[in-house]
Amino acid sequence: MRIAVVAPSCALSATAAERVGAILAARGDAELLIHPQCFAQDGHFAGDDGARIGALREVMADPAVDAVWFARGGYGSNRIAEAALADLPDAARAKTFMGYSDAGFLLAGLHKAGLAVAHGPMVQDVLRDGGEAAVGRALDWLVKRDRAALEPALDGPAMAFNLTVLSSLLGTPLEPDLTGVELLIEEVAEHLYRIDRMMFHLVSSPGAQTIRRVRLGRVSEVPANDPAWNGDVEAIVRDWCERARIPYGGPADIGHDVANRVVPFPLAAS
Repeated sequence: MRIAVVAPSCALSATAAERVGAILAARGDAELLIHPQCFAQDGHFAGDDGARIGALREVMADPAVDAVWFARGGYGSNRIAEAALADLPDAARAKTFMGYSDAGFLLAGLHKAGLAVAHGPMVQDVLRDGGEAAVGRALDWLVKRDRAALEPALDGPAMAFNLTVLSSLLGTPLEPDLTGVELLIEEVAEHLYRIDRMMFHLVSSPGAQTIRRVRLGRVSEVPANDPAWNGDVEAIVRDWCERARIPYGGPADIGHDVANRVVPFPLAAS
């Protein structure tokens, strides 16, 4: 199996690339092809928009590539998503695409186009404490479709998104179709009032009324609210789900951490 790595947002650390390459070499069950664009630098981004689109389009069109693994998050994939998805090459339809966080913009668009996508750990995660386990989990799904890598409580069609990314997707051409889907959400480094506002935006969108249920992944590194917020993240999510009459299904094993689990999106017709 050949897995291509591109960076649609921020640049990949050379150290992360080396460590994941060593993991693949030890496993011996796949070949890792890290596109040179991953190490490009254009201010915040891993190369300018054209370079990031070009690298993604190149690996999508390569029939020798079986999966496309996004290098890391950050910010920037929304700037290229619609252009990258125009006139998809036939070879793209035989691949699986994996990432999370900012890569959610591409996951949403690729899924809408009928391609196989999954929320799951990315290459840069290897630099976190215990990150080898996260990378191993991602590879177990990409290479072997090992169900032990999946979020354990999945019981039907599901999608997983960072809440900020999902809120930004609503009302755009990339907005995912949440009909009948179990929606798993997670967040990092956002104030509780912002999470409350994003939940308002989510449940107020027309598509939210078709969600099967919502589950809450981990919300980490929450800055202190001033003035203090009354309640916690789960109370916020429960409240907005109740207001919108969307079932709340409890916790989900996803987040910006090494325990982040894989959530394959349901196959969709293009």
